[in-house]
Amino acid sequence: MKNSFRLTFIVIALAVGAMSGCAVQRGQESVGAYVDDATITTQVKSRFVESKVVDAGAISVETMTGTVMLSGFAKNQLEKNTAENIARNVSGVRSVKNEITVRP
Repeated sequence: MKNSFRLTFIVIALAVGAMSGCAVQRGQESVGAYVDDATITTQVKSRFVESKVVDAGAISVETMTGTVMLSGFAKNQLEKNTAENIARNVSGVRSVKNEITVRP
């Protein structure tokens, strides 16, 4: 009886989790694509932190279906270009939209 209850509870929990996962999707993106995009965003941000040229705190990263959008501020053109190159070299990135503003 206890095992039956546990199994029912697990099935219900998984169903609720699957439904709530759909609620966080952006647009028509699948759950798998959403997870991939989150991984890409994390990898880009991580590489920004490792970079000596890019100020990771000044540049925002968003990813949608493999397209990375960079926004925020850079101290110079080199920082803007470096941020874009870092993003382009992350696995799974299809394209990069560089909306970073250079502000001395």
